[in-house]
Amino acid sequence: MTGNATWREVLKENRQRYLDEMVELLRIPSVSASDDHIDDVKRAAQWVADRLKKGGFENVEICPTGVHDAVYADWMHAPGMPTVLIYGHFDVQPADPLELWDSPPFEPVIKDGRIYARGTADMKSNLILCLTGVEALLQSEGKLPVNVKFLFEGQEEIGSRDLPAFVAANREKLACDIVLTPDGIQWNEEQPCLCMGFKGLCAMEVEVETAGMDMHSGLYGGAVPNAAHALVQLLGSLRDAEGNILVEGFYDSVRPLTAGEREKINEVPFDADTYKREIGVTALVGEPGYSTYERAWARPTLDVNGLWGGYSGGGVKTVIPAKAGAKITCRLVANQVPEKIVDCIEAHMKKHCPAGATLRFKRFGASANPYEMPSDNVGVQAVAEVLTEVYGRAPYFVKMGGSLPITDMFRQELGAYTVDVGFALDDERMHSPNEFMRLGDFDRGQVVYVKMLERLARLAPGSMG
Repeated sequence: MTGNATWREVLKENRQRYLDEMVELLRIPSVSASDDHIDDVKRAAQWVADRLKKGGFENVEICPTGVHDAVYADWMHAPGMPTVLIYGHFDVQPADPLELWDSPPFEPVIKDGRIYARGTADMKSNLILCLTGVEALLQSEGKLPVNVKFLFEGQEEIGSRDLPAFVAANREKLACDIVLTPDGIQWNEEQPCLCMGFKGLCAMEVEVETAGMDMHSGLYGGAVPNAAHALVQLLGSLRDAEGNILVEGFYDSVRPLTAGEREKINEVPFDADTYKREIGVTALVGEPGYSTYERAWARPTLDVNGLWGGYSGGGVKTVIPAKAGAKITCRLVANQVPEKIVDCIEAHMKKHCPAGATLRFKRFGASANPYEMPSDNVGVQAVAEVLTEVYGRAPYFVKMGGSLPITDMFRQELGAYTVDVGFALDDERMHSPNEFMRLGDFDRGQVVYVKMLERLARLAPGSMG
């Protein structure tokens, strides 16, 4: 089509084919968390590799990265221009519980301008839209305005556990000026946003033991320690009634929010009543002196995620529990190091463990460093200009309370910042039954990816680091 059609015309002419291809990919149950689907994840990797070749991209390679492979491709014929790495994933979350789906999760259904299936919003539709957008530009112009590399992986939903070693071993192959990832969201259908940071993560488990067996509360009550009581006392020592975390050293390395950062966050409209109603809570709580979005996006947290101990079945069982435990995670902010935070919490637990209780503390390997991108970065500003042009309004600059470990990894290994430019919306039931994506956002996302490449071509290589 070179010279005969604009990229917009290419997108329009091929829209149905793109949707058909999206359905093909969505039909592959590439659930990375399940050993039963290892071959399906491999099938998805092969599908993505074949699609990249079909799109005119070069050096397509299925790269072994542990249990689940990654796919690499590039187009490197723009000498003296920036190099853009587009990152995403083709694995999906499990579809359970199946009985809550209105249609089978791996049999895509298109209705009312939406496509329903597991992996639509997160993130196979987003993968297809960026690939086809870049392809349309290449087909219409016969070239791209920048150098482009693709890296799509098959284990993001299980923490990208094997990707760090792959990235470290392939720094030259993956070298770039900036990373764009469509693994993200926009604020709503009319309002774009740019995510400027993700929280880090650390996880642990604590168990207290007070006896060799559960005991009859009528025979031993009041005379021996109760593991459930000991656990409640121990967990209660972690935070005060207002929500301040009392672990010594927890806040030591936290970088305070600047006035500019607080201003950016509080430019985002917030209605407390709507917020509470949508998630079914009656009150908002948290660290004093901060707004709800500041707490959720930019202040560290410590949360108990689960509890066990004693009897919890129907009726009454009069026992004194011998063991009780809890799972705990922390979401971390700039300058906090996951391993050091876990050290602080373990030291606190040992210091405050009640008399008569033995402490067992377990660390989990799943962790992530916090990630922040400067809002004045020229790459961010270029993307913000594109979103403003396409949506007709400037994006909100937001942060996320969740973690995306790949962002810090790219920063550490490649020296490149990652800009999250995805087109799912937060009501599209990601990770839940009846996941969907709006087809209008799919169409718009293709346009944004074309315009981002065109806009980034105005920047000098090396200026975005």
